[in-house]
Amino acid sequence: MENTLPELRREHGWSQQKLADALGVSRQTVISIEKGRFDPSLPLAFRLASLFGCTIEDIFTPGS
Repeated sequence: MENTLPELRREHGWSQQKLADALGVSRQTVISIEKGRFDPSLPLAFRLASLFGCTIEDIFTPGS
C-alpha cells in the first residue's frame, strides 16, 4: 500500500521516533509502514489519521 506518511511526518517536524512514541509502536514499525513493507491495523491507521488531522484515505492508497 502506498502512503504519504513520510511527507506528513516531515511537514509536522516529527522524527520517526517521535511518531512511534505518539502511536505507542516501535520506530521499526514506523519505518516499515513508511516503506510500504507493513500495512497498519485499522486502529493504528485511525490513530495516524487522528494525529495528522486527516482521513485514512489521505494517508494510504492502494498500490499499483
